[in-house]
Amino acid sequence: MATIKLSKDYLKNELDLPYSAIVDEIVETSRWSIHHRIVFEDKGKFYQAYYSEGATECQDESPWEYEDEIDCTEVELREVKMKKWMPVEN
Repeated sequence: MATIKLSKDYLKNELDLPYSAIVDEIVETSRWSIHHRIVFEDKGKFYQAYYSEGATECQDESPWEYEDEIDCTEVELREVKMKKWMPVEN
């Protein structure tokens, strides 16, 4: 698994993340924070990273507020088959 470290300033200022992410999904919530997974492109490769933001207007937490370098894992888009429970049709 290829992982690189990118600076918070590079992600926010040069790539305009998390706003320009290809994918931005909520993966977990806690009492004070909403935790996201994003996928973004940089120099022809795609990476995923995680960030948190405040869950309410009283929580002053912005993406990567407490980190200077962020671990970014290289990813690729693949087709995945899955099974899902569905109602029986008569």
